[in-house]
Amino acid sequence: MTRLQRLFRIAWVFCKYRLDTFLPMAELPTVLKVLFLLAPWHLFPQPKLDRGDRLRLALQELGPIFVKFGQILSTRRDLLPDDMALSLQQLQDRVPPFPGAQAQAIIERSLEAPVGELFAEFDPAPMASASVAQVHAATLKTGRRVVVKVIRPAIQRTIRQDIALMYFMANGLERYWSEGRRLRPVDVVRDYETTIYDELDLQREAANASQLRRNFEGSSLIYIPSIDWDYTRKSVLVMERIQGIPVADIDALNAAGVNMKVLAEKGVEIFFTQVFRDSFFHADMHPGNIFVDATHPNDPKYIAIDFGIVGTLAPDDQSYLARNLLAFFKRDYRQVAQLHIQSGWVPPETRVNEFEAAIRTVCEPIFERPLKDISFGQFLLRLFQTARRFEMEVQPQLVLLQKTLLNVEGLGRQLYPDLDLWSTAQPFLENWMRKRIGPSGLLHSLQSHLPAWLEQSPEMPQLVHDALVQIRSARPAGAQHETMLAQLREQQNRVNKRWRYTLLAAVLVSVTWLTTQADVLTLTRDLPAHGWLMLGAAAFLVFRGTR
Repeated sequence: MTRLQRLFRIAWVFCKYRLDTFLPMAELPTVLKVLFLLAPWHLFPQPKLDRGDRLRLALQELGPIFVKFGQILSTRRDLLPDDMALSLQQLQDRVPPFPGAQAQAIIERSLEAPVGELFAEFDPAPMASASVAQVHAATLKTGRRVVVKVIRPAIQRTIRQDIALMYFMANGLERYWSEGRRLRPVDVVRDYETTIYDELDLQREAANASQLRRNFEGSSLIYIPSIDWDYTRKSVLVMERIQGIPVADIDALNAAGVNMKVLAEKGVEIFFTQVFRDSFFHADMHPGNIFVDATHPNDPKYIAIDFGIVGTLAPDDQSYLARNLLAFFKRDYRQVAQLHIQSGWVPPETRVNEFEAAIRTVCEPIFERPLKDISFGQFLLRLFQTARRFEMEVQPQLVLLQKTLLNVEGLGRQLYPDLDLWSTAQPFLENWMRKRIGPSGLLHSLQSHLPAWLEQSPEMPQLVHDALVQIRSARPAGAQHETMLAQLREQQNRVNKRWRYTLLAAVLVSVTWLTTQADVLTLTRDLPAHGWLMLGAAAFLVFRGTR
């Protein structure tokens, strides 16, 4: 299908479901108003459906790329009203499979060998088919049972066409809609483009799976299937075949005697472990990607598949997020406002008092209910919506986090309706913060950063001094000059402070090593008490130097 044909197809669906009613007609230029008033969609009766259902059905009719876009859009509650977002959550990848012969051809081209030489058995009928790829059952020559994931043929051309059209529509919204600049539809399409192209690279997905498997090696919480790297390429992924009960099959889980409370709480623990311990989380944890190993019904284990979308958080984001959540537990709204400003999530000129009052207005009605009845994900959503009124920019890492949390909480409540995610989360966060700022955390920070600081510190005062001399020579005009000088002097003071504290810490570490002959850098447990005291003092100095 050519791009022009595709455009006509989109226009037809647009007319059929009367999506024109979503347009901000009053804000359009006169020429466009006249054009839209004479447009052919007025010949179509308006379907007797909610607006969310009309949008969902239109995306389904436009095909798999638009379906996946709708799935991602459903997580962006900052862009859509709740009724539309909830309707889009019902979108499913019900895509007709492509012929098994085509799948075999892609496998043979990628692995440079006939399917008969690669596998003892290969089922040409797919086990499942989605928008980007489909999956076939197979058995390796070693007898190992695997699944083979194959990217759809010619999918890249379809994606390029559809994304080009999405950009065209997003640019129109951003130009002619008053809310367009704030909601940034072009950025939304750009994020989607990155996501879907990442999903086209199965080697990236395999690497994500390997990282998650390593993070949870030997864990009783979740099992990640192993990857067969010898049979994995950009368009083909071969992975261990798992056996489990689909997590959405509540009847089967109950029949197996699974302890649903334990299962739901383990889901929450997995989420917080991935986010705060590993800073690497599975960001597509909808029920279709999750199974349950019910071998031990009172201690069930999750099994995850499909690792095309993962999220990460920088250490600063981890810390600010944890401190925000703990402040919410204490209803310390002023600290929440201050943390948003310190993190850079909202502009530095934001007035703390006004922001604090807005947060209190949103949160107090929520906290009047029992904690088990409060949706943690919806609560975060309301918070982000409030922050956007204060020009909080879209934080992609937080959007993925919010989406994953909504999935985890929805799944947990489906398994165990009385799940209290708050009481599960609070001890985890408090323990994580204690480890981060306690002695072990400070010692780990010392171990990680001390070599680099020792290498860089002697040079930094001279570099800052040279910059001050250059600025003084350049003589920029007025207040800007004074501000720059003040900022650089402050930076020099911080560098000098860090240099002094780091030097003292290095001396303490050296004395510890000389007096104990212990392997200090690997922090072995054979240190005597005075050795640990000196290391603790060194860690404290490093901590003071970073503040």
